[in-house]
Amino acid sequence: MLIAAAQCFENGALRANRVIEIASGRVAAVRDMGAEKADLSVDILMPGCTDLQVNGGGGVLLNTDPSPEGLARIAAAHLGLGTVSILPTVITDAPEITEAAADAVIAAIEARIPGIAGIHIEGPHLAPLRRGTHDARFIRPLDRRTLDLLARLRGAGVPVLLTLAPELADPALLAEAAGLGVVLSAGHSMANAAQTQIALSQGVTVFTHLFNAMPQMSARDPGIIAAAILSGAYCGLIADGVHVAPEMIRIALAARPVPGRVFLVSDAMPTVGGPDHFRLYDMEIRVEHGRLVNAEGALAGAHIDMISSLRWLHAHCGVALGEAIAMATDIPRRAMGLAPLAIAPGMDARDLVALDSGLHLRPITAEG
Repeated sequence: MLIAAAQCFENGALRANRVIEIASGRVAAVRDMGAEKADLSVDILMPGCTDLQVNGGGGVLLNTDPSPEGLARIAAAHLGLGTVSILPTVITDAPEITEAAADAVIAAIEARIPGIAGIHIEGPHLAPLRRGTHDARFIRPLDRRTLDLLARLRGAGVPVLLTLAPELADPALLAEAAGLGVVLSAGHSMANAAQTQIALSQGVTVFTHLFNAMPQMSARDPGIIAAAILSGAYCGLIADGVHVAPEMIRIALAARPVPGRVFLVSDAMPTVGGPDHFRLYDMEIRVEHGRLVNAEGALAGAHIDMISSLRWLHAHCGVALGEAIAMATDIPRRAMGLAPLAIAPGMDARDLVALDSGLHLRPITAEG
């Protein structure tokens, strides 16, 4: 099969007029477009997205169904929306739920369930004042029980992203987690700028959903947000038109001292690829005007997929298309130390995604 792409995302940039040859389910060659007749012509060809924050999808919430079967349904929902690699995310809950989710991820990776790249443990080691929709009953400081779980995950070779409030964590336990190869992310935090600088020196390399669940910047109190933006760390960002204003995204991107360190996350809940409501902590969460809200009207995750996120980012934040694609593909993988998904000989063709000129998904079939 030959795919002709008006633009192809290769090695971190868009290249014009490329032909991708597919044979035996893999990319066999990538070359400049010639006179050959393609089986399919697309506007944009890119690697599938990598999403480091996926709470659910397809009607399934990981906290509610921490099983390999639940993970398979979540991953399948996102695969159908252009995301080929996810970190299933277990949020603050009883320790037994977190441990069940970890066991499920280990089993899913061993079973080669498509799309499962590791696990994101978001909580329970958060600042109570910035817990958001996380249940206060289960919030606790970083402890030996979590360290033992992290060691078990890393011993099984599972990539782990841990979101916590670093200002509340024992520095020795933080160092131990970093030494295991866990990627530490500051989030749901009340840290001030000085505390954030200390956290960066202690092994924090990522910030979880920048701007959200953090005290906001002010003239005399830059706080965690300014410290994150001005650092060389990676920053996740929810780009859905609800969680962060486009002007704030533009400011953050313009102020970063190191380019290529901001990535998109969906923070997707079960409504993505599923029904318009679900239950979390015995509360009903519903989609209202594109927002996921609980009974009190507070935000409870996001109702968006990664392709929609990059489309919104490109349209509303002045981000060049190649940069937006990188924020949904290459950059999150670098943040986690995952091997890149490169459009090059040997790539699994199932990891390719095609978009039309409006940045909407289109199927990759010989019939086109």
